[in-house]
Amino acid sequence: MKARETFEQIRNRKDNAFNLRIRLMTMVSGEICVSVLLAYGASVGLENIFPYTDKIPLLARLIVISLIIGFFVTFFLAKWIFEPLSILSKAMEKVADGDFTIRISNKSSLKEIQEVYSGFNLMTHELASTEMIQNDFVSNVSHELKTPIAAIEGYSMLLQDCENLNEEQRDYVSKILFNTTRLSSLFGNMLLLSKIENQTIKTNQTWYRLDEQIRESIVALEPAWAKKEVEFDVELESVKYLANENLLRHVWDNLIGNAIKFSPQGGLVRIRLVRKDKNIIFTVEDNGPGISLEEKKHIFDKFYQADSSHKQEGHGLGLPLAKRIVMIAGGEIEADNTQNGGCIFTVTLEA
Repeated sequence: MKARETFEQIRNRKDNAFNLRIRLMTMVSGEICVSVLLAYGASVGLENIFPYTDKIPLLARLIVISLIIGFFVTFFLAKWIFEPLSILSKAMEKVADGDFTIRISNKSSLKEIQEVYSGFNLMTHELASTEMIQNDFVSNVSHELKTPIAAIEGYSMLLQDCENLNEEQRDYVSKILFNTTRLSSLFGNMLLLSKIENQTIKTNQTWYRLDEQIRESIVALEPAWAKKEVEFDVELESVKYLANENLLRHVWDNLIGNAIKFSPQGGLVRIRLVRKDKNIIFTVEDNGPGISLEEKKHIFDKFYQADSSHKQEGHGLGLPLAKRIVMIAGGEIEADNTQNGGCIFTVTLEA
């Protein structure tokens, strides 16, 4: 309530005697007058220095000199007024990307800009507080539910070994086991995401072979790609990298797993790992349906799933988790469509 009242106070502040509109009108009028006066003085001065300039009509001289002076005066006025708006625009882009830690310093001499900045800082503060409460809630709920779900999963596995179950009962047990496994995976990813979202420094770093880790991910996913008869075109340079090995494994498992999931039966997945300048670049490309422009905007949002036909195979946390891990490692991750209609994910890490 206090924050809301503060926002209302900021929003309702008005200076009826001398608001921004009146000041702008006054400045423009003053600029015109000053430009004309300076132009007239400059014109008289030029006549004294260069006598032949009196052959040029006075009006023409005033217009040209006024335009030159007006251009420079307008340039500085525009910078004074619109530069704060440019700063605000860039800050809003960061908020749209989910960064609620951004704050804008109130250095502008314009009262209206100061009020806008104060309102923006208040908004980001409240959004950050709300996100923290939400993350804590998700983390606590996930932790509390993980234990009973694990118990149900364990009992379901025991029931599968019972010999006195009929076919219908075995089918029910299989469904229970399938869904509890999905829930267990979901809660595990939620806990991990909640943990690393508040992490800003790199921890548990070791030197290891990045190319070998990617090969291990491909082998670990054999049941998925063997079932779909997916083929691989793999070229991996030998790369030693300093990072949290366990965290980065989630990135490769997710990206390669998605490429397999969205590839058609008998499709092809291309994987590359190369050093380029001072960067390490990993790409994984499939020949699936690709992603639309709207899907591309939300593909790294939590719980977002672009293709409803694959909802049973995931829960929309893999890519947000991968993006956060890559960001902690100091890298970037991008998604785009290929010329052949498939999708390509690119991870760029600092060498």
